Amino acid sequence: MCGICCSVNFSVEHFSKDLKEDLLYNLKQRGPNSSKQLLKSDVNYQCLFSGHVLHLRGVLTPQPVEDERGNVFLWNGEVFNGIMVEAEENDTQIVFNYLSSCKNESDILSLFSKVQGPWSFIYYQASTHYLWFGRDFFGRRSLLWHFNNLGKSFCLSSVGTQTSGVANQWQEVPACGIFRIDLKSAAISKCVILKSYPWKYISRENVIKECVDSLTQISADLPKIVSVEANEAKLYVEQSIVPLNMVLPPAAFETHCTDISRVPPRRETLQVCLTDRHMKEVVQQFIDVLSISVKRRVLYLPRDESLTPNVLKTCDKRASIAILFSGGIDSMVIATLADRHIPIDEPIDLLNVAFMTKEKTIPTSSNKKRSKQKNHCEIPSEEFSKNLAATADDNPDKQLSVPDRITGRAGLKELQAVNPSRIWNFVEINVSLEELQKFRRTRICQLIQPLDTVLDDSIGCAVWFASRGIGCVVTQDEVKSYQSNAKVVLTGIGADEQLAGYSRHRVCFQTHGLEGLNKEIEMELGRISSRNLGRDDRVIGDHGKEARFPFLDENVVSFLNSLPIWEKANLTLPRGIGEKLLLRLAAVELGLTSSALLPKRAMQFGSRIAKMEKNNEKASDKCGRLQVISSENLSIEKEIKM
Repeated sequence: MCGICCSVNFSVEHFSKDLKEDLLYNLKQRGPNSSKQLLKSDVNYQCLFSGHVLHLRGVLTPQPVEDERGNVFLWNGEVFNGIMVEAEENDTQIVFNYLSSCKNESDILSLFSKVQGPWSFIYYQASTHYLWFGRDFFGRRSLLWHFNNLGKSFCLSSVGTQTSGVANQWQEVPACGIFRIDLKSAAISKCVILKSYPWKYISRENVIKECVDSLTQISADLPKIVSVEANEAKLYVEQSIVPLNMVLPPAAFETHCTDISRVPPRRETLQVCLTDRHMKEVVQQFIDVLSISVKRRVLYLPRDESLTPNVLKTCDKRASIAILFSGGIDSMVIATLADRHIPIDEPIDLLNVAFMTKEKTIPTSSNKKRSKQKNHCEIPSEEFSKNLAATADDNPDKQLSVPDRITGRAGLKELQAVNPSRIWNFVEINVSLEELQKFRRTRICQLIQPLDTVLDDSIGCAVWFASRGIGCVVTQDEVKSYQSNAKVVLTGIGADEQLAGYSRHRVCFQTHGLEGLNKEIEMELGRISSRNLGRDDRVIGDHGKEARFPFLDENVVSFLNSLPIWEKANLTLPRGIGEKLLLRLAAVELGLTSSALLPKRAMQFGSRIAKMEKNNEKASDKCGRLQVISSENLSIEKEIKM
């Protein structure tokens, strides 16, 4: 993972050898192992390339990289599949080697069509004066652009800056394809033309499905001197993701669902589903493809044994992998699969964040009044409630007994039962209101931008504190301070979007049936880059750590997209079973127990950050707490850096 940036100036008087201090600082946070800048000047323009590397793979390769022809490459990505990268090789250098051998535009597009994994890149082609850039199909790596209104300069960067009293001018580069700018032409005409090469899927029957935002819509958000145009040759980047299966079930299936829905919402309900031979095969196929996805994301990392020859005891080893962990179904399945592939003597950090509430939190198990108001479909199983009650009673500090802490501790016990030989570091990250406000003001608000809603604030802050990994680990003997040094952070994002995990999916199903649910899921995947992934990459990357998303592996998404909706979710079943049904069945097959029945709880509610400061705001409201501070706080940021 890297912080990459390219600042382009068309005005001689604005030529500069350095980036602004606050932007450079933000980039260095993302890449602590190597920092380098490279200046490329032409008569008409100047490009300042800045690369900051988090070393995770092969030989440390400082960026930007340049070849003998003057081509320059910045890469913020991981090649997990598609092109060959050996374990000891660095994918930045491999991708650049391929790029350098490309003879034309089609070759460049063909290369990025093959790469599987998260990426954003900037590539300067010296002979043509072309600047290429873009993000992967899902937008799993952040890339922002900022255009000067007078057409004198523009900037591409993994992360932006925020200036007090000035409206945000950074925007996320749409993950709708690859873009190209002719720098020489732009310098002469004083107009920047973005040539677009959209993602397209071509089926075996040569049916073309185009994935592209409206060019008019993209242009509308940019200064008038910037326009977006389709490339003249109508070239495109071929996507490998199979389109969503929109097939609807026969009427007979509806009756079958109704019969099962009468089964009480207990583990037995899931076991009934697994008696169906076909469904059991689908579940196993899902486990296999997800397991490979996790494996690719936890291997080929620098580990203790490569640094210190066989002298470390298991208890002294540090975790290379951390998981954003609520104890919910998504993080539990990821943890269980990670356990299969990470060396047995290496700990796994489970990062669990809680925001200190002013009032006492009522444990789920004792919230009888609320439970009575809901129908039987909403009540968790007796087994689950007993486990939560026992876990909550063990905790003397009720102020921190937020829902995710309770389910997290219950989940820890399940994982210890699955593999008692593993050291599971359950890292309790406790955040006070004062600490939240301090770090939001000085760091987090810059990272969440250009997103600006209450929901972005809640999730962005929760993910920032969780991924920072500073907390304590509670053992039988002691409570000790702990800081996770794992460079890779796994997150379960993508499961809800694909498997109908949100409450809005149930509302949609009840209103518009399976056809409406299919359309909703298709929309969810289409907008995930702009709603979630760029923000989460910026927030986690600020700690010099890399976010990885097993549920958004190309093969996982293609597998899930190929299934009919009724094999992924059954919303005629109770909450805690019907949504993400396929994942729950996989959890049962993997040996998980109570967590397989946990209803969806959004991170902002589970961690109790939502409404912590203001009770009457909606998730979609613009968040005033994000509209503050910037470069004036740079000195403060450096002082408080942990």
